[in-house]
Amino acid sequence: MSKVELGPNEPLEKALKRFKKKIEREGILKVLKARKHYEKPSEIKRRKARSSRNRRKF
Repeated sequence: MSKVELGPNEPLEKALKRFKKKIEREGILKVLKARKHYEKPSEIKRRKARSSRNRRKF
């Protein structure tokens, strides 16, 4: 679990920004979005193949 301690005289906005960056680096949001709905195995293969094709283009 990610944790960000608020320093003395540190604005809440700055701590929130650090927390969001930490969550993004750990990939937690990506996992949550992936698990939001069930995805059939065939859909997973199709999505991975599509993203692979897109990466090859560039």
